[in-house]
Amino acid sequence: MTEPADGQPSGDAMTSNVIGDVIPFRQAVRAWFLISLQTFGGPAGQIAVMQRTLVEEKRWIGQQRFNHALNYCMLLPGPEAQQLAVYVGWLLNGTRGGLVAGTLFVLPGMLALLALSAIYIVWRDTAVVTALFAGIAPAVLAIVAQAVIRVAKRSLTHPVFVGVAVAAFVALALFGIPFPVVIAAAALIGWLVHRLAPSIAAGGNGHGGDGGPAPLISDEALHHAQPSRRTASKILAVGLVAWWVPVAAVALLLGTDSVFTTQGLFFSGTALITFGGAYAVLSFVAERAVETYAWLTPGEMVRGLALAETTPGPLIMVVQFVAFLGAYRDPGVLSPWAGALLGALLTTWVTFVPCFLFIFLGAPYVEKLRHNRSVSAALTGITAAVVGVIANLALYFAEHTLFGQTFTWTWGPFAIQLPVLGTLSPVAMAITVAAMIMTFVLKWPMLRILGICALLGVGTVPLL
Repeated sequence: MTEPADGQPSGDAMTSNVIGDVIPFRQAVRAWFLISLQTFGGPAGQIAVMQRTLVEEKRWIGQQRFNHALNYCMLLPGPEAQQLAVYVGWLLNGTRGGLVAGTLFVLPGMLALLALSAIYIVWRDTAVVTALFAGIAPAVLAIVAQAVIRVAKRSLTHPVFVGVAVAAFVALALFGIPFPVVIAAAALIGWLVHRLAPSIAAGGNGHGGDGGPAPLISDEALHHAQPSRRTASKILAVGLVAWWVPVAAVALLLGTDSVFTTQGLFFSGTALITFGGAYAVLSFVAERAVETYAWLTPGEMVRGLALAETTPGPLIMVVQFVAFLGAYRDPGVLSPWAGALLGALLTTWVTFVPCFLFIFLGAPYVEKLRHNRSVSAALTGITAAVVGVIANLALYFAEHTLFGQTFTWTWGPFAIQLPVLGTLSPVAMAITVAAMIMTFVLKWPMLRILGICALLGVGTVPLL
C-alpha cells in the first residue's frame, strides 16, 4: 500500500478497535493549531479547511468517514465545524485529541474577540469607530444574504422543502413562534415526508476515492471506542459537572439575580437549541439580548456579528461579545472590566463545553446512525427550515442597518417589525449596494469585502 503523507503508517495498520494515537500527538497539535488560524468564513469555510487539510493533503481520514462525522455533527445543536474538529481529533488521538482539536478551534477567535470587544468599549463613541462600523454592518448584511442563498441551493431540493422554509420564515417574522418550536416542527415534517413519500427525502452522499494514497482512517476501518453504558455515564457526569459548576459558582458568589447567572443560564439553554449553525439561532439571541435583557442595542448586535466575522473560529462566538457588553454595563459588585471579562469567559464556557460532551458521549454510538434514514430525513427538514430562519435574520439586520428607526405593525395574530422609511441612511444603502456587488458579482473573499467596506465607512466620517 502507498505510504500516506507525512510519513505515517499506511491504512493497513488501522483496525476497527485501534487503541492509542493514530498519529503522533505533537504532530496533531501542530496541525490543529494551523487549522485554527485559517477558520474564517463561517462553517462552510471552516469545513472546507478541514476537508483540504485532513482528507486531501494529510490523508488522515477518508472522505466517507469525514462526511459521516459531519452528518452526525449537523444533527447536534452547536457549531458543527467545531464539533467536527472534536470528532476527528477524537478519532485520531482519543479524548485528548478531541479536547485539543476543539479547544484550539475556539481559542484564537476567543482571544481576538475579547480584544476587539475591549477596543469597542473604549472607542465606540468616536466618529472614526462609528463610521468604521457603519461600513462593516452592510458587509455583514451581504454575507448573511449570501448564506441564505447557499443554504437554499443545498437544501431546497423539492417544493415541499421550499414550503418548509417559507413556513419557518412566516412563523418567526409574522407570528413570533419560538425558534425551538419551529425547528422541532421542521424535524417532524422531514420525518413525515420520509414516511409518506420516501423519494422526496432521498438524497445522495459522496462516495469513492480520489486515487490518492489510502487514508490512515479509512472508510471501512473505524477508530472508535466500544459503546458502554458505564463509559457513557462517566462522560455524562464529568461533562455536566464541568458545564454547570461555573454557573453554580457565580450564582452562589454573586447572586441568582446577577447578570452573570442570567447569562450563564441563558447561553446554556441557547447551546441546546443552536441547530443549523450560528446564523439560524442569532435571531433568537438578538431578540432576547436586545429586547428582553437589554444587554446591547440592535446596532451593536450587528457590529458584534461583524467582529465575529473578522476573527477565526465559530461565528457563534458573537455571544461572547453580547455577554461582554451586558456584563460591562451591569457588573454588580465587580468593576465593569472584571465583570465584562467574567461574563465573556463564562458565556464562552457554557457555549462550547456542551459541544465536547455531545461528541464524546455520542461518537461511540454514531455508527448506528449511518443507515438511519429517519434521522437523515429529520435533518433534511431542519436544514430546510434553517433557510427561513436565516432569511428572518437577514430581514432583522437589514432593518437595523439601513434604517434609523423601526416600529411594530400588528393586525390580528400578525405582528411584524417594519422600518420607518424616512430614516433610511443613504450612506448605509450605498455601502450595502457596494457590498452586494463585491459578494455576488465580483465574488471577492469575505475578509476583503469587510476590509473595503470598513474603509468606505471611515471615508464617510465627514457625512456622519
